[in-house]
Amino acid sequence: MEKKKVYLSLQNGRAFQGYRFGAEGEATGELVFSTGMVGYMETLTDPSNFGQIVVQTFPLIGNYGAIRADVESEKAWVSAYVVREFCEEPSNFRMEGQLETYLKEQGVVGIYGVDTRELTKILREEGVMNAKISNRPLKEQELKALSDYKITNAVESVSSEKKGYFEAENAKYTVALWNLGAKNSTIAHLNEQGCNVVSMPASSTAEEILALHANGVVISDGPGDPKENATLLEEVKKLLGNVPVLGLGLGHQLVALALGGKTKKQKYGHRGGNQPVKCTKTGKVYISSQNHGYEVVADSVKGGRTNFVNINDGSCEGVEYEELQAFTLQFTPESCAIGNSENPIYTKFFAMMEKEKAYAEEK
Repeated sequence: MEKKKVYLSLQNGRAFQGYRFGAEGEATGELVFSTGMVGYMETLTDPSNFGQIVVQTFPLIGNYGAIRADVESEKAWVSAYVVREFCEEPSNFRMEGQLETYLKEQGVVGIYGVDTRELTKILREEGVMNAKISNRPLKEQELKALSDYKITNAVESVSSEKKGYFEAENAKYTVALWNLGAKNSTIAHLNEQGCNVVSMPASSTAEEILALHANGVVISDGPGDPKENATLLEEVKKLLGNVPVLGLGLGHQLVALALGGKTKKQKYGHRGGNQPVKCTKTGKVYISSQNHGYEVVADSVKGGRTNFVNINDGSCEGVEYEELQAFTLQFTPESCAIGNSENPIYTKFFAMMEKEKAYAEEK
């Protein structure tokens, strides 16, 4: 394969030379790193990565090819993709083609041959920053323009405007999923747990969601700064206290904000499948999967108590709002599973829905 030089310019003035793979063209985004050793198809298609140039810390990417069954949404959402080395001759019984072919189909610009270890060290020390992939390093004036780049309208960009129905075998509950950029795996796991899922657009009102008479509501994960969603926050306020609620990722942050709490941007975020979280009630530690750049400020939480914390940095990973029949998590619930039947997160959510169901029948 012919090597085409390309450059990754960071807003701090550093430039890295590499080679093109994937789609042609230029790309601008917020440069972040992900520590996942596998799961690159999921990373590329996770709506939470909207507007971001993702650096993979694992040095070899693409060795099991492109597997469309693993995607988290209908398209790739990353602005661009940075790897140390990509595999040109993948091998896996499930593969349906090469990763590079998939990137070209999705219009994702890639760069390989870059020192991703050095890039990660920069991001850990200086924090996430904007970057651009182009045919030459950026000049001083262009770097100033790059520093002004900001991810906007993130939730609106990734959320479907259509209502969706996903039926489970032997369903016990119906769950309304407020889809702010939900992953396919979230819907699949709810189905596996015996929940019919009604996916509602981000633009839905609390009244529209409550009108479904679902047993519970899941406010999904999604991209961007949670404080940008002023209209959505007002609707979340109306929802809380009227139905059992499980908030995930962005949903976790929005519930905190709706109740008067605060959120802040993290220095370099949590992205990967190896984040340790501790349950403050039981003392158990779970190795969780996460993908976010904002956190709930623990001592700002109103009306609830923090019940999960990140062992690495002490950040808030979960909050329980007992009086409102709600609890929220920053991490993926499936991370807590020891087989689907022993997932304490879903067990708690089901108990809340069962209690509400019994109360409704008494009335």
